[in-house]
Amino acid sequence: MDREAYFDGWSVLHGGHDPRENPLVRGWLTAAYAVARPFARARVPPDLVTLGGLLAAAAAPALAAGGDGWWLAGAAAVVVLSGLLDSLDGAVALLSGRTTRWGHVLDSVADRASDTLFVAALWLAGAPGVLCAAGGTLMFLQEYARARAGAGGMTEVGVVTVWERPTRVIVTSAFLASTARLGDPWATLGAAAWVGLGTVGLVQLLLVVRRRLA
Repeated sequence: MDREAYFDGWSVLHGGHDPRENPLVRGWLTAAYAVARPFARARVPPDLVTLGGLLAAAAAPALAAGGDGWWLAGAAAVVVLSGLLDSLDGAVALLSGRTTRWGHVLDSVADRASDTLFVAALWLAGAPGVLCAAGGTLMFLQEYARARAGAGGMTEVGVVTVWERPTRVIVTSAFLASTARLGDPWATLGAAAWVGLGTVGLVQLLLVVRRRLA
């Protein structure tokens, strides 16, 4: 499968949203395409890649609990690894012709579990529990609203908000790395970013959903 066909397949899986319209999404998916090709040739099961991403996310709070700079730097690194694997599973499925409805469900569940583990890592790095709980709740509300909109008849993702999975990975890893070097309040600022961006992303999505389903 060439890259353009890969983009077309991604668009079909995401309700017709064309990733080439957003430079950041296009760049992220182009990188995933390049890395996924050897996995597809080796016939690596996409579900195995999904579970690998979840295991990497689970390592983030375990490392953050270590408390000092090197442990937190390790937590930041495995958050990035988890995000990369999350992008790879869909790419591997497309390139190997192994996309399934079960894989879509598994990927969604793994994504929400990973997001929760990211917030837990910020909490263990020193962020207030209230901020972390609020940030996690806003993330779940955005994804729940998108899922319910799909059940209500919206056949596309609606809008790529400021608070999608790649942004969560980047924000969490950046603030964990900053905490590793500079200490608090960087973990707290990371949790605050989850709340601020989560609020904006939820409002963005709800406005579009209301217009599309009106």
